[in-house]
Amino acid sequence: MSQADEDTTFFERERDRLARDVTTGFEELLSSTNVLNRKLEEVLGMTKEYDTIAELWQSFYQLMRGPLTDEDQSETMGLPGTGGHVVAMKQSKGSGTR
Repeated sequence: MSQADEDTTFFERERDRLARDVTTGFEELLSSTNVLNRKLEEVLGMTKEYDTIAELWQSFYQLMRGPLTDEDQSETMGLPGTGGHVVAMKQSKGSGTR
């Protein structure tokens, strides 16, 4: 019966050790998840700040342009840097090659 007692104590010691390892792993996972959550909140906060700044510059741009006519709107395909801007080159009448 002393062999059974030794096995039980070894089993209990091993079980307790593994339970501590699992607990430690979960604590580390929780800590890492909290750090990740804080970083994501920082990034989302920064993008909201950029949206506010972008809206401010957009309103400033529209204010500086003044009211647009239908003809002006058809000429403007988009703003530079947004992918919708088309660069049109105008040729002068006297700049041909001879």
